[in-house]
Amino acid sequence: MKKALVADALLVSLMVGLFVACRSACAIDAKPTDTALTPDVVKEIIKVETEIDRVEAQTIDRLAAPPENQVQQIELLGKAILYDKELSVNRNEACTFCHMPETGFTGPVSELNRMTGSYPGSIRTRYSERKPQTHAYAPLSPVLHYNPGQDDLVGGNFWDMRATGRRLGNPAAEQAEGPPTNPVEMGLPDIACAVYRASQRPYRDLFQKIWGAQAFAIMWPDDVEQVCSRPGPPPASDSKPVHLNDFDRGRAGVTFDQMAQSIAGYEASAEVTPFTSKFDAVMAGKAQFTPDEQAGYALFRGKANCNSCHRDGGPGEDPLFTDFTASNIGVPANPQLPYYSEDQPDALNYLANPEGRSFIDGGVGSFLVKGHPLSEPSVPDARWVPLAPKNVGRFQVPTLRNVDKRPSPDFVKAYGHNGYFKSLKEIVHFYNTRDVLPRCGPNNAGEGVTCWSAPESTVNLNTKTVGRLGLTEVEENQLVNFMQTLTDGYVSRD
Repeated sequence: MKKALVADALLVSLMVGLFVACRSACAIDAKPTDTALTPDVVKEIIKVETEIDRVEAQTIDRLAAPPENQVQQIELLGKAILYDKELSVNRNEACTFCHMPETGFTGPVSELNRMTGSYPGSIRTRYSERKPQTHAYAPLSPVLHYNPGQDDLVGGNFWDMRATGRRLGNPAAEQAEGPPTNPVEMGLPDIACAVYRASQRPYRDLFQKIWGAQAFAIMWPDDVEQVCSRPGPPPASDSKPVHLNDFDRGRAGVTFDQMAQSIAGYEASAEVTPFTSKFDAVMAGKAQFTPDEQAGYALFRGKANCNSCHRDGGPGEDPLFTDFTASNIGVPANPQLPYYSEDQPDALNYLANPEGRSFIDGGVGSFLVKGHPLSEPSVPDARWVPLAPKNVGRFQVPTLRNVDKRPSPDFVKAYGHNGYFKSLKEIVHFYNTRDVLPRCGPNNAGEGVTCWSAPESTVNLNTKTVGRLGLTEVEENQLVNFMQTLTDGYVSRD
């Protein structure tokens, strides 16, 4: 009881502090992007879905003669699952809809990146509150842990670190368990639905070869098709609407874990995490930086202080360009997020965002105290609740690998946890001038150039490495030049 009261008190102080610190920044005056898809977005989505179908067909063809090596079998299985849109409630959205290789395994729809930054789910009028992170290099994140020497949490997956890896020993696997039952993503009402759908797919035999014949030996109820076609979330009175006996429920849970572990195996493969950038070639003595790239690298490690969080490696480190901690860099609220408009029940009576335009993303701090309202693949460790106040407003430091990978020069990528920034140059300019330029409101003509909107949250604001770097425009451009050398595909692994 005492622990519960302490947690409740922390939650109250956390939310009050967050509101007080953010009240000026969080008044979302600009109209959020409509949840209806525009013709340009639909056109791009069709193109992405066609590519997903093409890759899935190629992957299914490989199932006829799978590799002999089990590691490679797991990679093939994980790829087949990742590209399978049948695992969404409306059978229309694969995991890769938000994570395609041509953009470094993040959002592949330029117009969505430009208009909002977040992506629609299987139910196309539901959007999340954040932009998709990259899958590449995600399996190399450590299991979330507290480092008392740093006085910091380190590791996990997702912007708020909620895929901790504590249960499966693999944050990327636990991350893969979030989207299938997230109502604003793939939208299934029960993890058992993902297992049932997988049992009917062409990769069933390979799955059983790897994980055992028992994987799908489940007595499915007669109404399983009907139940799994009903979008989540399930009613509170029936939180596991696929009604299984205890034995089959346990088996479904294990198989779901194995699906996620297979996905993580593919994400760890050389196809997704290859270390084939120009930077890697330079480090191996097989290429040379241009003068501007070299100058940018010197700034990265020196005056710009990027390397303090986006680590380029050291003794015993791979150059992953993240330290796996979290930071509040002061990103403004993104008024274009459709999530702000999801404050009324939809046609299925689902309410995604009860707070409406007053919603404030508390990041890691919110996860530690109250979990995540849409998707919680890992239960927070109750012993970390006291760390919540110092983690409010903080988000995981993303890897910079493939930070500018895109299919064409005019393709728009979004940056920041909410997709507020629309170019690499813009977010570099923000790091440099956040505390130098004056404040202005959303949609001001000078926003992002001569002024900035207020941070979404000023709690735990990073003022040590962000805000006043003293870089010239030439130096900003040189930093961009260097970070463009982190795009994979410069050299081949073959």
